[in-house]
Amino acid sequence: MSKTLVVLAAGIGSRYGGLKQIEAVGPNGAIVIEYSVYDAIRAGFDRVVCVTRRDIEKDFRAIVSSRFEKHIPVDYVFQDLTDLPACFSVPADRKKPWGTGHAVLACRDVVKSPFAVINADDFYGRGSYTVLGSFLSGVVADSSAYSMVGFTLRNTLSEHGHVARGVCEVDKNGLLMRVVERTHIEKTDGGARFTDADGSKLNLTGDEVVSMNMWGLTPSIFVHLQREFALFLEKNATNPKAEFFLPTVVDGLINSGKATTKVMATPELWFGVTYPQDKAVVVEGIRALISKGVYPEKLWG
Repeated sequence: MSKTLVVLAAGIGSRYGGLKQIEAVGPNGAIVIEYSVYDAIRAGFDRVVCVTRRDIEKDFRAIVSSRFEKHIPVDYVFQDLTDLPACFSVPADRKKPWGTGHAVLACRDVVKSPFAVINADDFYGRGSYTVLGSFLSGVVADSSAYSMVGFTLRNTLSEHGHVARGVCEVDKNGLLMRVVERTHIEKTDGGARFTDADGSKLNLTGDEVVSMNMWGLTPSIFVHLQREFALFLEKNATNPKAEFFLPTVVDGLINSGKATTKVMATPELWFGVTYPQDKAVVVEGIRALISKGVYPEKLWG
């Protein structure tokens, strides 16, 4: 069965301070998305859909087109602030995209087969695509059986500031019970600490399973996203910082019995570029994998 890789690349990157989706991190100017697509092709994915913004389309397409469009079909969709249900309009002070749930919803007219969702600026590793591709090969397009690749929190933290992570509870059968989006997690000597919007703090061990926004979904998710986005706007349309998170929607579907989500462990290390200082860690990590023979020096030969 066909499998699509959906790449979320519409984020502004305010903490990074630039268009981090096209930052070179590998030899010959390779960008993180290239390694993701390379791994996805090896895992049996046969199509890529990039979710981006119209104001960065020219630069983004120029980089992507020159890299891997010759190796796999690529389509583009746009996460547009004006893509709203009827009777809603964009508040004057809204500048940032509506969030990951809205980004996935932007694919509703072009994605018709089981698909993976990833962040453009996250490096997930070959094994993560292997387990996710295997799962998606066994589901049908209207299935409500979803999946998520789970990472260990301490392996996903930045040394240079706070990060957002979906903290998960998993049952004995490996099914996701609950996922809570924590938007301000920082590394500590003993693990990690989450700071809530009201300033209250919660210590974390660092061993928690977290979502890095690497999901295995089917087109059945779109009707749920449309419904939940309208409900989100009823409560949050006037809040310029409110975000419609994909993990929040999945969590609601699990709790209501409308979907299941298999959490799949991966032996891979995660690399990400949240702050400018993180780039050196990613560059070093990719160089080490090349030395081990996981990737060729020049990805596309």
